[in-house]
Amino acid sequence: VCYLHAYRNPAHEIATVERLRRELPDLYISRSSDVWPQIKEFERVSTTVVNSYVGPAVQHYLGNLERRLGEAGFAGSLFIILSHGGMAPVEEASRLAAGTVLSGPAGGISGCRRSAELLGIADLIPFDMGGTSTDISLIAEGRAMLTADAGLAGERIALRSLDIASIAAGGGSIASVDAGGALHVGPASAGSQPGPACYGQGGVEATVTDANVVLGYLGAEAFMGGKRRLDRAAAEQAVGRIATSLGVTLEQAAAGIYRMVNLGMADGIRIMTLRRGVDPRRFAMVSFGGAAGLHAVEVARELEIPRVIVPVAASVLSAWGMLSSDLRYEVGRTSIGTGRVGAGTIRAVMGELEGIALERMKAWFDGDVRIERSAEMRYGEQIFEIDVDLSGIDLADEDIVEQIDRRFHKRHEDLYTYASPDQEVVFVNARVSAVGDVPRMEDTKAAVAAARRDPKGVREVFLDGPVEIPVYAFAALCADQRIVGPALIESDTTTILIGRSDTLTVNALGWLDIAIGGAAPGR
Repeated sequence: VCYLHAYRNPAHEIATVERLRRELPDLYISRSSDVWPQIKEFERVSTTVVNSYVGPAVQHYLGNLERRLGEAGFAGSLFIILSHGGMAPVEEASRLAAGTVLSGPAGGISGCRRSAELLGIADLIPFDMGGTSTDISLIAEGRAMLTADAGLAGERIALRSLDIASIAAGGGSIASVDAGGALHVGPASAGSQPGPACYGQGGVEATVTDANVVLGYLGAEAFMGGKRRLDRAAAEQAVGRIATSLGVTLEQAAAGIYRMVNLGMADGIRIMTLRRGVDPRRFAMVSFGGAAGLHAVEVARELEIPRVIVPVAASVLSAWGMLSSDLRYEVGRTSIGTGRVGAGTIRAVMGELEGIALERMKAWFDGDVRIERSAEMRYGEQIFEIDVDLSGIDLADEDIVEQIDRRFHKRHEDLYTYASPDQEVVFVNARVSAVGDVPRMEDTKAAVAAARRDPKGVREVFLDGPVEIPVYAFAALCADQRIVGPALIESDTTTILIGRSDTLTVNALGWLDIAIGGAAPGR
């Protein structure tokens, strides 16, 4: 249910929903003034439609999950991570179902935010490469970036979510050669069925994973800790067809696939950084997801990112991150008027929203709660708003309007390289978030201090030619161990490649801290 001016006065929407519930009691109903009570009817309608579309499925799934957990003896509270990285009870996640559509990637960003705390590094680039896609985000000054411009499957979702760029590049991305003889990687993917050719499930097209097997980066005998052997012959056959089309050797074709997918992912990082006026060279990259370890170092080298971090839980960092997420409830309201919004209006609106947010949070959570305030603002002639963090501004200050305006000018300059202090500033939407600080689990343990561990073996790989390099077991590495590349680090769920000029150090947590040096192979 969406009426044109319901963001101002929801009375007619509420009355309509009450009538619908009487007539159709089993129907899942969304009203725009409940889902996203802000100006801009297209965004409000689109978000409400998405909410109604996914709502029944989410409600059914979460209801069954909660019931089955109860039957299994679970007596605690079940919380669901939302797209903005915070958690909410099942009832809230079912009501605001559109807020769950990016919940999986959001867990990874929460994990990286926790990593930033543990490592004492304020600026990180989360790099999550899986089977079908790569998700890239930004953590600056310890804070994850949020956006209200997200979408999915071509549909606009105006609810705030973590700012994540998804690139169609993963281990299952399919390589092809077009009529002009140009090599492409993706966006089509082999998925999990049939999967890459080397999986032996009937796949015949060359994928990134097949290229990694041909290059020797991914060991056919070591996959999943040796529980599942990869079919190297099938990988060579699939990549061989690409090599024939290109008129190159098998290894050159595999190296081309590897290079192409790395360039695509580097472009994804450029979208999140350089195009926003952010220099990626001052960030470290966190590599996670099952496929990331074989590509992160070369992607970082492409962008001159000096450091790559690989957590012990790299392949399941999204799940680990969900354990470190806080409860979060957001509420917003449009405050645009016919003239400049005054200090009294800002205090009144923020105070009312704070009361709503605190009341809802206290119904969920009896621990410590903090309040975060922000505003969506624009210059008078603009048709889009930017999100402005209002942390640290005391609403009791006499000059709060001027302080907020200065925050807006600075944020505009950070995003677009210029500000116009002489132009009118419009305060469009106020937003308050109540955050329930969940106690942190003892989720890490120090790496064992022991004598330097030797490689478990050697493997022939193709860099700029065939070369034998050492292979180490991730679990066997000890704190402060130092490895100079090239080398491979293998665990049951992921493999990490370090190049010739790179140096790996195992930190106190047992994580890999890789210093990037030199140029990429073949350059």
